[in-house]
Amino acid sequence: MAAGVGSLLRECPLLLPQNREKSVYEGFVTAQGRDFHIRILLPSDLQLKNARIQCSWYLKKLLDGYQQILKQRLQHSSDLVSFMVELKTVLEVALKNTQEVHAPPSPHYYSGVIGDIETLGWNKVVFVDPGFSTIRLKAEDSCGREHLITLKLNPKYPTEPPDCLVDLPVQFSLSWIPESSLLSIHSQFLAALESLKEFWNALDEIDEKTWVLEPEKPTRSATMRRIAVGNNISINIEVDPRHPTMLPECYFLGADHVVNPLKVKLNSNIHLW
Repeated sequence: MAAGVGSLLRECPLLLPQNREKSVYEGFVTAQGRDFHIRILLPSDLQLKNARIQCSWYLKKLLDGYQQILKQRLQHSSDLVSFMVELKTVLEVALKNTQEVHAPPSPHYYSGVIGDIETLGWNKVVFVDPGFSTIRLKAEDSCGREHLITLKLNPKYPTEPPDCLVDLPVQFSLSWIPESSLLSIHSQFLAALESLKEFWNALDEIDEKTWVLEPEKPTRSATMRRIAVGNNISINIEVDPRHPTMLPECYFLGADHVVNPLKVKLNSNIHLW
């Protein structure tokens, strides 16, 4: 974690370590020109997934409804810098939606959204909030895996696209014109799922046939696995979502006298991949 302090200063110059161990950070996270007070408490092993976050009442209220995705990002971010980037992205979305809450939807907004849902099919809807501004849809890829996409609609929908929150290992770029609808979002989401089919097949096979130590409960966006190889030896692999059949990035964890022979074996057999 110490090595990333410089990067953290660049990304969040107002968030500073409060002790020598760098297990407590306090300061401000900035989004849309506004500063929000935050405190991050890391456990003694500095594992980000077990961190606790304390923040102001207003920031907590702003991020209400985004807690699940923040929890996932905390579990799977490689370091504090990458988590803070994710937090700022979510905060930008939350602020944008809050600002536009005060602009009442047009008379056609609700009938338009309900019409969209009926065209798509209510069977694909998992959740709708009372104001029809947050909609969660489900989609199944061709291998039978179920995925969710959460949409945050603003009052100018469909002139303006909704914000999309997804559990994917790559960015989901929505193509949008004012005539687009929930059906077109769902279709684009399905196409994104199909493009990642081989990636998830590879990781499902790893999860099924090896002893995965971390992450304990991998999300669909997780690209890393730490696999037990023997007593006190494990291997970390990072699978490229765009090229899942290529040799993954990998490194061994364990005592040198045990790990070094394994590295030699891997390097001498790498041509067999």
